[in-house]
Amino acid sequence: MATRAAPRILAWAERRLPALTRLRPLEPLPATLHRRRIYIVPTGFGLGFATLLAVMLVGALNYANNAALMLTCLFGAATAGSMLVAFRVLNGLALGGLRSGTARVGERVRVSLELWASQRERTAVRLDIGGAEHVVTVPPGGSATVEFELEGEHRGWLPLPRTRVHTRWPLGLFRAWSWVHPDAAVLIYPLPEASGPAPFAPEGDADRGRPRAGDELAALRDYRPGDPRRQIAWKLSARHHGLLVKDMEQPAPKEDWRLDWDSVHGLDSESRIARLARWIDEARDDGRRWSLRLPDAFFDVAQGDEHYHRCMTALALRP
Repeated sequence: MATRAAPRILAWAERRLPALTRLRPLEPLPATLHRRRIYIVPTGFGLGFATLLAVMLVGALNYANNAALMLTCLFGAATAGSMLVAFRVLNGLALGGLRSGTARVGERVRVSLELWASQRERTAVRLDIGGAEHVVTVPPGGSATVEFELEGEHRGWLPLPRTRVHTRWPLGLFRAWSWVHPDAAVLIYPLPEASGPAPFAPEGDADRGRPRAGDELAALRDYRPGDPRRQIAWKLSARHHGLLVKDMEQPAPKEDWRLDWDSVHGLDSESRIARLARWIDEARDDGRRWSLRLPDAFFDVAQGDEHYHRCMTALALRP
């Protein structure tokens, strides 16, 4: 009986008290906090202060001390006002602007989350996320950035955890809080294998690696009829008995790598991904161009950061 009733109780709690029970469903960013999802409870210090006010009230009434009664009422009014201020710190606060770096499995990825506020300043806003508490002050009409780290436990999309936004401002008597479950994730790249064979490279032509015409200055030589005028070193020729010409050369590029999923034999899927990730890292570090062929995707020969991130994203999202 209790087992059948539990889902109904949880459904009721999610519908009635979503922020209180942490059971909020995924919600897209930016997420704005409003009065229906902000909850307030007294802190331990607040309960102690309330007990002190009760004792002061009893003593003032017992001894008919008007000054003590006025002081008790003044403290009581300040207590009620602090509860309103704590609520207004969170009311209308928006969370969004997610940015993240890159990380591999086993590394910590750095994530930035922006908080926006309109009109007034939001002081001492606290976020419990990533196993740590972060405190920021959001300026009026501006934004503040909270940076935290998440552990990359597996390749692919790493969802952001539920985040508690709370404050004890201004007197620490009350805690106002709300839960946010952002529908957002950061990408974790696969971990490359430590070592292994190099990929198969097709044989190049005989003069590969020899200098070719380019944009780098290789040497100066005497002018020969037919040399382009733009390559004449006029300043150096003025101090020489004849014209000098700049010899522009550059080494030929290295052989392109053709990386293919089907060319990696005798390994399971995760080991293939790790080997292809290592080859991509080596190609980028060595200044090579490379292509990548997967069972469901093909990336033509190219190089650079954009090509690198496309290939690593495809490997990270392999099923």
